[in-house]
Amino acid sequence: MSTHTTAPESVGASALGPTETKEHDVRTHRGSPNPLENTQVPVQVKLAAAWTSLMFLYIYVDYFHLYKPGVIDDLRAGVVWEFQISQTLLTVFLALMAVPILMIVLSVILPARANRVINLAVASVYVPVSAFNAVGESWTFFYGLSIGLEVLLLAFILRSAWTWPRTTSPSTPDLVAPRRPQLQMGR
Repeated sequence: MSTHTTAPESVGASALGPTETKEHDVRTHRGSPNPLENTQVPVQVKLAAAWTSLMFLYIYVDYFHLYKPGVIDDLRAGVVWEFQISQTLLTVFLALMAVPILMIVLSVILPARANRVINLAVASVYVPVSAFNAVGESWTFFYGLSIGLEVLLLAFILRSAWTWPRTTSPSTPDLVAPRRPQLQMGR
């Protein structure tokens, strides 16, 4: 007769001894094809991560652009693209980049409805902004890849915001599956 009893499932692992904990872990993962937990990531976190990735891409594309022959010489001469470097130009550049920078934090702190609308609006505006960077460029591989990645990230933002999961409230009728009375089974 054994004095060893199996702990019920509701007992936490801290109450179990070393042998029982090991047995419990082996039993729960046996037969499962993937022992890794696949958790659902909130939409706000996905959006913030996508805006962060977009900003890293913007920064590195601008940084690598400096390696293009003649760019540093143009900067020293006070010219960016075809524009004279001025306080106004740099303010426009800052404002242009401040929006996606702020979208990182806004994607996390705004309420869902406002978050969805603002992400849809800003991402829609930044698709042509990203495409504008290709105007007049001869380095098609570099700018094609960078703009392609930017547009993919913006498409992900648009899709994530557009397909934001909805919750149903008791006051709104569920149009997909009408409420039906529960059938009582015999006792």
